Amino acid sequence: MNRRRFRLFSAVLSLFAGGVVLLIATELFPYHTTNHDEAVYLQQSAMLLEGQFSIAPPVPEAFRPWFFVRDGASMYPKYAPVPAAMFAVGKLLGGFRLSLALIAVGNVALTVAVATEAFDRRTGLLAGTFLLASPLFLVDSSVFLPYAPTTLWNLLFAFAYLRSARREADDSTGREMQGYALLAGLAVGAAFFARPYTAVLFATPFIAHAGYSLWAGPSAKRLTRLSLTALGGLVGVAAALGYNAMMTGSAFTFPYAAFAPHDGLGFGHREILGYARDYTPALALRANAEVVTLLFTEWVVGGPVGTLLAVLGVGAFLRRAGLRPADWSADFTDAQATAILAGLFVSVVVGNVYFWGNLNVLGALEVPDDGLVDTLGPYYHFDLLVPTAAFAASAALRGIDRAGELASDRFGASRPRQVAVGVALVGMLVISGATAGVLAGPVSEHAEITAEYEDAYQPFEERNLSDAVVFLPTPYGDWLNHPFQVLRNDPGFDGDVVYALDGEESLRVATAYPDRTYYRYVYRGEWAPYTGESVEPALQRVRVVRSEAIALDATLGVPDRATGVSARLSTGGESAYYGVNGTLGNGTAGNVSVGLRVANGTARLAGPGVAAVGENASVSVGPEDEIVVQVFVSDAGSGFSYRLELPVRQANGTLAALSPAREVCLVARNCNGAAAYVPDAVPEYAGMETRLRAVNSSPNKSVSGRNDGNSTARATLRPQLATDTQS
Repeated sequence: MNRRRFRLFSAVLSLFAGGVVLLIATELFPYHTTNHDEAVYLQQSAMLLEGQFSIAPPVPEAFRPWFFVRDGASMYPKYAPVPAAMFAVGKLLGGFRLSLALIAVGNVALTVAVATEAFDRRTGLLAGTFLLASPLFLVDSSVFLPYAPTTLWNLLFAFAYLRSARREADDSTGREMQGYALLAGLAVGAAFFARPYTAVLFATPFIAHAGYSLWAGPSAKRLTRLSLTALGGLVGVAAALGYNAMMTGSAFTFPYAAFAPHDGLGFGHREILGYARDYTPALALRANAEVVTLLFTEWVVGGPVGTLLAVLGVGAFLRRAGLRPADWSADFTDAQATAILAGLFVSVVVGNVYFWGNLNVLGALEVPDDGLVDTLGPYYHFDLLVPTAAFAASAALRGIDRAGELASDRFGASRPRQVAVGVALVGMLVISGATAGVLAGPVSEHAEITAEYEDAYQPFEERNLSDAVVFLPTPYGDWLNHPFQVLRNDPGFDGDVVYALDGEESLRVATAYPDRTYYRYVYRGEWAPYTGESVEPALQRVRVVRSEAIALDATLGVPDRATGVSARLSTGGESAYYGVNGTLGNGTAGNVSVGLRVANGTARLAGPGVAAVGENASVSVGPEDEIVVQVFVSDAGSGFSYRLELPVRQANGTLAALSPAREVCLVARNCNGAAAYVPDAVPEYAGMETRLRAVNSSPNKSVSGRNDGNSTARATLRPQLATDTQS
């Protein structure tokens, strides 16, 4: 194949790969995946575009993004900025996802180039095709994770290293060799800055070859070439250490270590965010054996078929190794390039045993299809796609050529080409079928997850928010973007919509944004899109009321089977209990009314038939507190409960309160997060009306509610009254 056709085919294949990745990223992952690290990189990208390495939110406790390190009033991400900077390029061109397409273009083009350096042009083109057809490449290249971007730098390093080694003998002036050598160093330095351990594992076979070449034939020219590569690599190492010093205060403390000191390389006690394991060598070998098995049976091109081809390719190389002593002379040869590629299987597989992330990606070892590996694959081994594709391509072409030779021996010179083409077509059909089979599972799972995300975010699609603050629930702890990745803040926390954590700090957020409109995003049901479970979401209007005293009136539906109603009022460690008398057990549905009164540092319940039980008739309220009212409805079965959470804040004689979070807990374990009152999602008897209002000690003193000029914030009972005005 001549050089012009080769370059044309390589360009077409690479651009096609970019188009495929862009399509997948747009259609299959519009709301991202269940790996919430995507939001970290996108948040970091937005920061870099604004020239920021850290953020300083107005209320740090309510604005901490997922995987950000808290450093006083400021925060910074635990990841290095290289992948985020690459994603930012796409945003500059028109959209973040364009960067994914460009990275895919680069990875396929460089795979073609590297395989060509090690084998020949035909093998290079087929290797690029096999890379594109690998499920792990298609999935992980279409999401905002660092593995494909880091591989781009690693492949650029590999290509430049191999090309500089070849130019050492051919380039009389040495300038082209020196250029490639320096490029190789800068590329591996960038890879180190992006993911240090990944870069080291990838570079290990190249470093071994560099040492061998110096031992086999030291020369001034060779020393110059390797020195330039080392120098370029040190630039990347220096940049990484400088970034560490700027962010953590120590050049040798990486941000991920500042976030979780025991989340790193090595055996023994490993821990992150309260999750800890004793990562023993035996456990490491077991976990990595499972990861590698999954890689080569489900995530490479053709699954087992592609793996078999790669094994045959490596086997053919090993059989030829050593037969020609000239291949292992001081001069660089194709055999040496092939040996470097084969060495990646050893360095990446063995090196990852030392990294406990390969255990975490599996979830529970004893549970099949658990963990992120089920939908995103063994992404810590992403670099192995390249040698797998290259050796599989080599074996496939050898098989086609052998079939042509056999046809020539049997039929003469007239049919070998037709036989070779036929064998190639059959082989492509087999590999395509195997690839489709292994890819169908992840695609189907991601499609289901995306459908659940689409339902969950529907309230934001239906309402045009402007100059708003949206309070978000915390199903996975006090983190933004975990799990709500698409609901991200601008780096300055001054966007048209600001997202904050719902809870005790909500009033401080409202104070920081006094002139905005407030909403609360809630949902009913367990947040578990990866299981195919849907939630019933709602976006509820929230208001702030300020006065000397606050009243919250609640009218709650009671079914005809109810036998009793009781209530519990709590703040912090204090609780008070009440009985609620009413017309119950008469075979008809009704309502009970409960009123919460907050004034002078105390809170109590009142209302028709509401009477304290026990010594405490009230509870104390702190300067910043969250008052919880639970009303239990008993029946012949287990009953159910209503729950109201009212954030309050007292300062300078003024009491401020935010519209309460409201829940109907039909199952006790779903309360406090997964049982939000969404009118259309609860039974007819479980209606709720709430009204938050200001109460004044002086009847002639007027007060008004925040935002809308009213002194009340109301939510209505269903079905007896109108639809929820907050929804």
